[in-house]
Amino acid sequence: MADSVVNRATVLAEALPYIQKFYGKTIVVKYGGNAMISDDLRRAVISDIILLNLVGIHVVVVHGGGPEITEMLNKIGKESKFVDGLRYTDEETMDIVQQILCGKVNKNLVATLNRRGGKAIGLCGMDAGLFQAKKLDEKYGLVGEVVKVNPAPVQDVLKDGYIPVVSTVAQGIDGENAYNINADTAAAKLAVALNAEKLILLTDVRGLLRDPKDESTLIHVVGLSDVPLLVKEGVIKGGMIPKVECCVEAVRSGVSRTHILDGRIPHSILIEMLSDEGIGTMIL
Repeated sequence: MADSVVNRATVLAEALPYIQKFYGKTIVVKYGGNAMISDDLRRAVISDIILLNLVGIHVVVVHGGGPEITEMLNKIGKESKFVDGLRYTDEETMDIVQQILCGKVNKNLVATLNRRGGKAIGLCGMDAGLFQAKKLDEKYGLVGEVVKVNPAPVQDVLKDGYIPVVSTVAQGIDGENAYNINADTAAAKLAVALNAEKLILLTDVRGLLRDPKDESTLIHVVGLSDVPLLVKEGVIKGGMIPKVECCVEAVRSGVSRTHILDGRIPHSILIEMLSDEGIGTMIL
């Protein structure tokens, strides 16, 4: 009993310098993958976010909702179609994307945070022109490329002590339509606009692995200059390429640190933020 109390006290003491370092700073967490689907993992992520908020760190949550969108499309008998890894989004699909992301997923996440003792407010990328986009390419349908971010609504929510929860739908600047946008990209652009200290991408992998089949080959730190060679060697490939590109763009544009974290590990955000351990891959 005494040992476990001492261990707990040691962990809290270890967290203090990190709390002091990040107090008053902004971090952007892109929330997705298994951490959104599993109840246990979701509870762990939610409690991490609330704890960081309570110790004076400004946490902004950006989320997608791919599985929920697919589920709703299945319900109406519409097949999900992907082009180059992006969801092909026709007008009917865009209606579903908007309903699910700005409605169900966003409000459920806000309600969960509030139920657990947090103070959260949901924002959609179209609120006050938070995310503004133009069509990426005709072959993807209504998928947008973010061209402008207005961070003011997020800053206002943070100023009042709330946790902003942002869904990744953008206002079109080249027409009267909304656009489906990539959540990793949106999180990176928002982190830059907010002059955030950190960008954390929660994923379903340990981080960047030299050998995808061996988790002990995790690369803990990647410098910007290392990225081209790692791409050439095939270490950064497939779905990891756009994630790393988001991190690289964020660091180049002023975000101090970016992290690709395994959302399947309970409390991975706290371990990364407030301990000497550090998990996942840091890109700086």
